[in-house]
Amino acid sequence: MSKLRLTCTIGNAGTAEFLVDQQNRYYFIEINPRIQVEHTITEEITGIDIVAAQIQIAAGASLEQLGLTQDRISTRGFAIQCRITTEDAAKGFQPDTGKIEVYRSAGGNGVRLDGGNGFAGAIITPHYDSMLVKCTCHGSTYEIARRKMLRSLIEFRIRGVKTNIAFLASLLTHQVFISGNCWTTFIDDTPELFALMTSQNRAQKLLAYLGDVAVNGSSIKGQVGEPKFKGEIIMPVLRDANGKAIDVSSPCQKGWRNILLREGPTAFAKAIRQNKGTLIMDTTWRDAHQSLLATRVRTIDLINIAKHTSHAYANAYSLECWGGATFDVAMRFLYEDPWDRLVSFATVHVCIRGFKC
Repeated sequence: MSKLRLTCTIGNAGTAEFLVDQQNRYYFIEINPRIQVEHTITEEITGIDIVAAQIQIAAGASLEQLGLTQDRISTRGFAIQCRITTEDAAKGFQPDTGKIEVYRSAGGNGVRLDGGNGFAGAIITPHYDSMLVKCTCHGSTYEIARRKMLRSLIEFRIRGVKTNIAFLASLLTHQVFISGNCWTTFIDDTPELFALMTSQNRAQKLLAYLGDVAVNGSSIKGQVGEPKFKGEIIMPVLRDANGKAIDVSSPCQKGWRNILLREGPTAFAKAIRQNKGTLIMDTTWRDAHQSLLATRVRTIDLINIAKHTSHAYANAYSLECWGGATFDVAMRFLYEDPWDRLVSFATVHVCIRGFKC
């Protein structure tokens, strides 16, 4: 017994569902005043864009105007739709959650993908539908459509969350499904469908290990510590508006902070209100702590460029160089004390979430 869905229109598009047995007898199930998720099957075998038709019908178009009279509608070939979901078939199709690390879709002639939440980096939560993508395959015969779907499932690569792909492949290769003689309780009656052959994740695990070593360094004893590069730092030459080289041997003595130190908070607030330009806070140092580069920028590296920075940003309102990521960078990657870094910044008069030196 198979399921049949027909699209009907009563002022709009809807779906009528029936079961059809081996003697082509129809058994009514339900009617929904909307397009069902399986509409891709109808679209593939009729060539009709049902979604577009639904919108046009809702706008007042008639079936005749859309060319959807019964004498012009015909079917060709077969189509199969598989919903790729983040469900673990071995655990009663329990939804899985997590982050998709790798996502690669299938493709090719007669393969249609209707995307959902499937992409690398997507966070799958328990609060939404578990479907990642609908894969619909069309062929001139049932066997061609089945083989095309099986090949598409094999081409999918989804890592980071469990999916039902292995179960779908098991279903497509079962002799009952191949023969087209399924019944309504076929899945419940066929426990061997759940003897799943899941794919390995060797390549992704290797890449994750290499990435961890490249970013975090080796965890093997004797291979951790300060970076081995000890070369001299090449300092840039800063020049004023006249092209004259600026003496950067000492911190810049111009800036908003000097008003605060010399004249107090009231004068500082007054100067702020009287300023007609845009006051800019530079967050390069702070934001850099959240980048891969920052995991190799030591406190000494920042101190060495502090004086240059004070001159380069002489007209800036403030320089932000501290945040929560500083602790992670200092302790996890650089093996430094974050509080020592904070004291060092204060020592060279670099402002912490404050005003420009």
